[in-house]
Amino acid sequence: MNLPWLDAGEPFPDVSTAWDETQPAPGLLAAGGALDVDSLHRAYSSGIFPWFSHGQPILWWSTDPRMVLFTGEFKLHRSLRKTLQKFVADPRCEVRIDSAFEDVIRGCAGSERPGQSGTWIVPRMVKAYEAFHRAGYAHSVETWIDGKLEAGLYCVGVGRAVFGESMFTRVPDGSKIALAALVAFSRAHGIGLVDCQQNTSHLASLGAREIPRADFVAHVARNTRQPAPRWRFEPVYWNHLLPPKTTA
Repeated sequence: MNLPWLDAGEPFPDVSTAWDETQPAPGLLAAGGALDVDSLHRAYSSGIFPWFSHGQPILWWSTDPRMVLFTGEFKLHRSLRKTLQKFVADPRCEVRIDSAFEDVIRGCAGSERPGQSGTWIVPRMVKAYEAFHRAGYAHSVETWIDGKLEAGLYCVGVGRAVFGESMFTRVPDGSKIALAALVAFSRAHGIGLVDCQQNTSHLASLGAREIPRADFVAHVARNTRQPAPRWRFEPVYWNHLLPPKTTA
């Protein structure tokens, strides 16, 4: 059960060497290294992500299977559809991208989560992803109501490979609106898959499912080579989830 220890800038091990179900932490690949922009870019481009808590070294993961959301399989349940229709029709409501990244990641870090006593979005992770955002790779999708940031999520985008990270909300369904906006944005730009990393019942209820790591890594390899979309939300993107009504 040896775990590779990385020096800053050292290449990551092949993801096939990550711990499996017979070991204490399936998906754990390596420890150490750095959280600089180059390391994060190399990690995500290989299907690897950092995840650790207070008092732990940097831990790098590549889980098998991998939880993903195919954007064409997003489950827009009736209640969420009604919420979105009201949101889109209300001039006081809007979705923005990258207008308040720091507030979003701090909102995610401060959110209480059932069954968890703390957060993995520790201060050094916040600092690292803020730098990743300034480099153009980390993005926030934000739910604004009456000029206030009420919910949002942050994600990573390398080319047309998109990796979901965390969500928060201060209003009912606020984070679901942000996720629906990310799905609409992705469909508009031909992005077929959003990485979810961990299998949760909440994500599964919205259509996410597990796929083999090898399939996920192949998807990442193809899509990181594609040109990145312009990370800006246009209201017309909602048509990919809420087709406009036609008149006879």
